[in-house]
Amino acid sequence: MTTLTGGTSLRSDPEEQQVQIQISTDGSIDGSGVLVDRLTAVIDGGLSRFGDQVTRVEVHLSDENAAKAGPADKRCVIEARPAGLQPVAVSHDADTVDGAVSGSLRKLQRQLDSVFGRLDDRKGGRTIRE
Repeated sequence: MTTLTGGTSLRSDPEEQQVQIQISTDGSIDGSGVLVDRLTAVIDGGLSRFGDQVTRVEVHLSDENAAKAGPADKRCVIEARPAGLQPVAVSHDADTVDGAVSGSLRKLQRQLDSVFGRLDDRKGGRTIRE
């Protein structure tokens, strides 16, 4: 298993807290610096709308049947750590690493929208009755 830290977020606002992005791969996926840099940029861009609400993101990439090619054999699990809340984890299987990451990222965005939306509703936001 290869574990690489993709560094911190690429966000331009120095006042914003930076997100730590850690990327891990199994032995059958090349965890090169090029892959880490590309995925760090994709994940940071996909989560930028959450600002400093997410403090850490862990990405785990694996090839489910490493020696053989097959449909949907790449898996991406993303765990996000919202500030002050329980971690949120999602996974997606696809034919390629990029497809698996994109699918997981979409699921994570929906999950975080739901988590933060519920928090806003409890804090006096508009309700359906209004």
